[in-house]
Amino acid sequence: MTHLSTSELIAATAGKAVAMGDRAITAGLTTDSRAITPGCIFLALCGERFDGNTFAADASQKGAAAVVVSRVEGEFAPGCTIVQVEDTLAALQSLATWWRGLLEPLHVVGLTGSSGKTSTKDMCLSVLSQKYKALATKGNLNNHIGVPLSILSAEKDTEAAIWEMGMNHAGEIAPLCTMTQPHIGIITTIGSAHLEYLGTREAIAEEKCTVARALPASGYMIYPALDDFADYIPTQTAATCIPVGGCSSPVRALNPRSTATGTTYTLHIEGEEEVVVNLPVPGAHMVSNSLLAAAAGWKLGCTPAQIAAGLSASALTHGRLACKEIEGYTVVDDTYNANPESMKAALETVAALRGQQRHIAVLGKMGELGEGGIAAHADMGWCAASLGYAAVVVVGPECPETLALCQAAAESIPAMLVGTPAEAAAALRALMQPGDALLFKGSRSAGMERCIYELFPTLNPKA
Repeated sequence: MTHLSTSELIAATAGKAVAMGDRAITAGLTTDSRAITPGCIFLALCGERFDGNTFAADASQKGAAAVVVSRVEGEFAPGCTIVQVEDTLAALQSLATWWRGLLEPLHVVGLTGSSGKTSTKDMCLSVLSQKYKALATKGNLNNHIGVPLSILSAEKDTEAAIWEMGMNHAGEIAPLCTMTQPHIGIITTIGSAHLEYLGTREAIAEEKCTVARALPASGYMIYPALDDFADYIPTQTAATCIPVGGCSSPVRALNPRSTATGTTYTLHIEGEEEVVVNLPVPGAHMVSNSLLAAAAGWKLGCTPAQIAAGLSASALTHGRLACKEIEGYTVVDDTYNANPESMKAALETVAALRGQQRHIAVLGKMGELGEGGIAAHADMGWCAASLGYAAVVVVGPECPETLALCQAAAESIPAMLVGTPAEAAAALRALMQPGDALLFKGSRSAGMERCIYELFPTLNPKA
């Protein structure tokens, strides 16, 4: 978002001008006073532990063309416009909604789900970039702050956008849909994540289907044909529904063949020529994610060749089933996040790797599961045992759920409960044998990548 006038900024945020400066807005918007560039807008967000208003004057001294604040304090540079609003978060969201309205025509994919959102987003971006000037949510900017920031990162010549929408409470997706105004909706999965706050999977399905209800009749709703709520999703939308991955689905994968480095399959799209996809990541769930992206590309006019090229060139965000060979071991980094469905999928994927004699799972806690957390973690222990894992190392003794997992797994396979990444590395050194595949996975808060870096320091990007 560049080259808007200060009068447009004032109107879009419903603010009042405390001071009108002569600096032109030539750069984007930031909420981080450490990331000021000349000509940008600084918006002063406030939270429980920070107050952006205290950094606004400094932002003006660093060259911000305008600041949006709820309170004026400090010595501002004379060339900076000061816009005062009642609530800076509401102003951010209003500004994003206004900017989104200026971006037509724009193809928007609104994406949500219990797991697989970011991988699907990455694949979708790679596909749509074969035909359009496209952008997607960066990192995990998928909440009430991240989504408006993602919208404001678009320029008027952007042709397609994939905006990820996360949630953990009821009612959170609706305002995100109001801001993004998607034409295509994708639900990756409806699983058990966020049971702590929503109580039941049915309640999770109701919230996730907000994106389906937000679509116009001319739009498309894309979802896995094998999801437990596949029959419910079509009842929630006026858009055309496209289930993928089923035996008779219009978009499906034929003859998938996985290795440690990826999956090859033939992509079938109804009425189109079949093409071969070389997906650079293993796992049946990743094939499902790729089919969601393929369906979006299909309905936005991409050819099968473009879709295959995009999927084959997908670069997934760090920590998503990244397989690396080091010191005679296969290290599978799936540390970005975890819930029961994604944990089971990762365990199954690594167990299915060809040529590996043994598999060891290094697992951390799964968050936001509420009262079902202990059972869910114990199930992962049984899952690892049933899949033939040689051992399980659980990191985090402060969590009773992980202890339950350890006890469940210990009945049939060796299991250890350790407290720190260093202890995990020591335990693994005693267990590992050359040729082993090591899976590292846990919720973001578990920081399981630290276990990898303790064991293999050269894999640490900060080393």
